[in-house]
Amino acid sequence: MLKLYGFPLSNYYSKVKLALLEKGVAFEEVPTPKMGPKPEGMLAMSPLGKVPWIETEQGTLCESQVIMDYIEARWPTPALIPADPFQAAKVREINTFLELHVELCARQLYPQAFFGGTLPEKYIARVRGDLEKHLAAFKRLAVFGPYVAGDTFTMADCSAFVHLPLAGLASKLVVGEDLVNAAGIDWKAYVKLIEQRPAAQRVAADRKADMARPAAA
Repeated sequence: MLKLYGFPLSNYYSKVKLALLEKGVAFEEVPTPKMGPKPEGMLAMSPLGKVPWIETEQGTLCESQVIMDYIEARWPTPALIPADPFQAAKVREINTFLELHVELCARQLYPQAFFGGTLPEKYIARVRGDLEKHLAAFKRLAVFGPYVAGDTFTMADCSAFVHLPLAGLASKLVVGEDLVNAAGIDWKAYVKLIEQRPAAQRVAADRKADMARPAAA
């Protein structure tokens, strides 16, 4: 059975978990420490200790999008990527843009938003400017029709469902304004739509429950 390593509080872990649940793939969740160094055995599977990673009968894979592509290739039904090459590329374009330009930008605010750190004001101002620009660009690219890439649930929704709320919350906590919402992206309505899906409900419930798990557990 496939093993998924990480913890539900991680948005990248939850992204992969949502895809597995949507496809009905049997898998075992293996909790890892949220903070601190990882044991050598874990580093052998994910060299930087980043979650998630998976263990298959053929070996291990790390990096969430690599894992998503593996899942799609091994379990193609139900599809999370369109069959048409161009439409498939558009889904990947939105997914890549969201993660590279929105989530990674917002992630710079996480130390102060979620982990008790303090960021310099100049640093926060720079991140705010970048995030506003990137969110405006993402809005031009995303469809929300009603799903992020069109009228069908895709792997881009697995990402958007977990990344957009964090970007919105982090910006509200650090800069005093939900920059996702300010960009005209109604992420709360979008999340409510996705949470109609049983797989998303499970991901959300498990993530909430994981908040109580100690960081070293």
